[in-house]
Parts: sequence; C-alpha cells; structure tokens
Amino acid sequence: MTSGHFAHTHWIRSAFDDLATKRNVVVTTYKRDGSAVPTTVNVVVSGDHAYFRTWSTAGKAKRPRRDARLLSAPSTARGKPTGPATPATARLLGPEEEQPIRHALAKKHPVLQGQLVPLAHRLRHYSTVHYELTAS
Repeated sequence: MTSGHFAHTHWIRSAFDDLATKRNVVVTTYKRDGSAVPTTVNVVVSGDHAYFRTWSTAGKAKRPRRDARLLSAPSTARGKPTGPATPATARLLGPEEEQPIRHALAKKHPVLQGQLVPLAHRLRHYSTVHYELTAS
C-alpha cells in the first residue's frame, strides 16, 4: 500500500465516507459472551476501508482477533454516537502495511496521533497495532 491510496475520490461512495471527516469514531467490538464494548478511536478513511491504531494488549485490539465483527459510527469524544453505525470486519495489518496508516493518522490528527499517542506507546513500551475495517 502506498500513501497514494489516501487520495480522496469524490465520485465513489464508500460505507465509511461519513467517517472520513470526523474526529472521533466509536468502534463496538464483542466479548466472548457476546456483549458489546464501545470504544472511541481516531480513524482515517481510504476508499472502502477505515483504519485505526491502538496498543496490542488493549481490549479493542484483542477482541477483533477472536471475533472480527464490529460496528463503527461517528461519535463524540466520549463515544456517544452522532450518526448511524456501519457493520464491518476488522483485519490486523502486518508491519509492512502500517507506515502509510501511521502517516495518514498523523496528518489528520497531528497532535494526538502524530505526537502524543506514539510517544505514550514508546514510554509505556507498548507494541502498536493497526486495524483495517471493511464494511460488511
């Protein structure tokens, strides 16, 4: 994947178009018992996919490894949905796929995703992971 994949095209409608300009998105993942867990994240959208990052031991990183189904919706910073939810599946990206996502997140959210989150992950010795969401 190259950074050229993040060029916005206006003539193709994507399930994630409503998230492209939003600051916060609530991602709802599911526990083993089926109960829903909403978590607020920052995303970037490219074509038919949305992407987010977290640390590898966070619940929002663990749950999609077991059950890839989730819901995503625009939200407030506290996770209150402000629009309709889109059913999606999550795929953990490999290290070779992460660089354009890092760059795009830092460009869209320069302070939070460009500086603070990477610094916090380094200071806490977290392993950062990135997920690709595909509408289902």
